[in-house]
Amino acid sequence: MNLRGTLAIWRRDLLVLRRSILSEMVAVVAYPLTIYLAFGIGMQGYIGPVEGIPYGLFIAPGLITMTAVSAAYNESVWSLWFHRRVQYTIESYRVTPISVSEIVIAKILSGFSHGLLKGLMVALVILVITPFRFAPDRLAAYLLFLIPGSVLFSCAGVICGTLLDKPETIGRVEAVFIMPLIFMSGLFFPLSAYPATVAPFIRLLPTTALFEGARQALVGGSLSPFFGANLSVAAVSCFLAAVLIFRRHLAE
Repeated sequence: MNLRGTLAIWRRDLLVLRRSILSEMVAVVAYPLTIYLAFGIGMQGYIGPVEGIPYGLFIAPGLITMTAVSAAYNESVWSLWFHRRVQYTIESYRVTPISVSEIVIAKILSGFSHGLLKGLMVALVILVITPFRFAPDRLAAYLLFLIPGSVLFSCAGVICGTLLDKPETIGRVEAVFIMPLIFMSGLFFPLSAYPATVAPFIRLLPTTALFEGARQALVGGSLSPFFGANLSVAAVSCFLAAVLIFRRHLAE
């Protein structure tokens, strides 16, 4: 597989981001920062410590991760929809030597680049306004979860951007499926809060593997083989599904 096409699409997406970088950063910081101010600061006096740490510090890694993977999803889903329904860029792919796998990998790289940049911005804001800190040597373990998590969300965005024609439908999918999966994954509360009959099923969710595994890596410096394997399998499966669906769409 020649990755020249992948790099060309990735560079194009970064150029588009550069044109609107200021407004993008303001918008992306506002949402998680509002959540943190409302819950992490406003509610922590009522909630108290969670798993031995202040509530504001408990939710900080999840908000950073949520920003990164949500940016990866939104970059993929809206760029695919815009290329299909507005610019018709997808039509040009039919006559180029770029393979379907290269296109999907390009969207993964673009999503990860967007997510890394926006997640870093939110992390810097949280570090400035809170006492949240982590050892630098834990960052590598954290990336072991963030990278496959970005792949998972980018490929989910590719699938939705390929199959869905109306922007309101894309919004409904995010509101009905994506955000509930994120919120159910222990972003605002520990998994121990679930009833014993429900907790095993929640632990099987790839989003739980992402958020809980990333929190354990960043805060505790520990790696969960179960969460890591779960997330990796989900990311690879979603990539294969994205390639298959996108290839079928191009063949139509």
